[in-house]
Amino acid sequence: MTTGGHVAERASKLAELLNSDAVEAERIRQLTPAVLDAARESGLFQMVVPTRFGGEGAGLADLIDTTRTLATGCPASAWTLSFLIMHNWLITRFSEEFQQEVLGSGEGYVLMPAPLAPTGKLRSVTGPDGQAGWEVTGRWEWATGVRHADWVMVTGVEDRTDALVARFAVLPISDVNVEDVWFTSGMRATGSDNVHVKGAFVPEHRTLVSDDLFEAGVAVEGDGLAHLPVMAVLSLLAAAPAVGAAERAVSEYLERLRSRVLAFSMGDKAAEQPVAQARLGTALADVSAARVVLDDAVDRLCAIDSCDDPASERVSVRLAAADAVRRSVAVIGDVCAGAGASVYRLDSTLQRLQRDVEVLKGHVIFDWDRTTELAGRVALGLPLRPLDRY
Repeated sequence: MTTGGHVAERASKLAELLNSDAVEAERIRQLTPAVLDAARESGLFQMVVPTRFGGEGAGLADLIDTTRTLATGCPASAWTLSFLIMHNWLITRFSEEFQQEVLGSGEGYVLMPAPLAPTGKLRSVTGPDGQAGWEVTGRWEWATGVRHADWVMVTGVEDRTDALVARFAVLPISDVNVEDVWFTSGMRATGSDNVHVKGAFVPEHRTLVSDDLFEAGVAVEGDGLAHLPVMAVLSLLAAAPAVGAAERAVSEYLERLRSRVLAFSMGDKAAEQPVAQARLGTALADVSAARVVLDDAVDRLCAIDSCDDPASERVSVRLAAADAVRRSVAVIGDVCAGAGASVYRLDSTLQRLQRDVEVLKGHVIFDWDRTTELAGRVALGLPLRPLDRY
């Protein structure tokens, strides 16, 4: 997986800012104003917007590598930025009218959280001006980045008796109530509060049947993600901050070994201890393996159109994403275990990285038992269950 020079340079510069603002981002439980302004000015949010709307039309490799690099500064802020970037791509699955409304005017991008669980209800109605649309009511958790939002995408079940149909709806932030509930041990900078909507009208062109959003679209010039399935992209994007955090943790451990003097010793240096050297070598190998797993999955997903069994490949990509996270969690745990008790002071980078990734791994898409069960069912040729998404 390769990344363009401009993209890599931008990500590296922003990662430095994320690192310097990480403590403040935790305190305020959202992106800092400086990070948000820098992301806007750098063009980050236009990264996957199609070129026909003035965006960069970047592909998956650039998006994943940018996210991983940002996470070396702050995994929680990287997670937030990456999903705000990616959700602009989701807009391209909607009607041309809505794309023109939000991408073809103003800044050329939107900041839009998108909690995906279908915990709302949509009722077909006629709007006050006679416009066809939907009345939306519901409550959704995990609205990452909602404190910075222009729009919010939610999903719910249509109010009908003849079929079970889920539909996405996009509302302006003025139609949404935000519940301040994000008090967590890690990933605080994501500001993943709950949102609540009661009886808001959404015109038809701002809605989309769930299946039409999740499945791969038709590739168009200047849109590097168009042909890819949403859930597979989501799984890799969500795994990238964990891998970046693990890379940073190993770097922190290396520097700590160089300077650390062991407590209750006669000045013994940690770097001279064979067990510490072995732990470092193991960490270097393990973090490299996590990176290889992630990068290989990106390459395979980008080539999915040419593979013999796309469905099986998508499941293997999801398994790889969960595996990359599992490996990253283990790497960070191992280096923290060998770094001494003082790394758990609140001003230590290592403890912050560990807290963030411990919370990150709780995302449903990384549930190891469910993911491996799905992979096993597919490998055995067994039928998928109704709610299996891959």
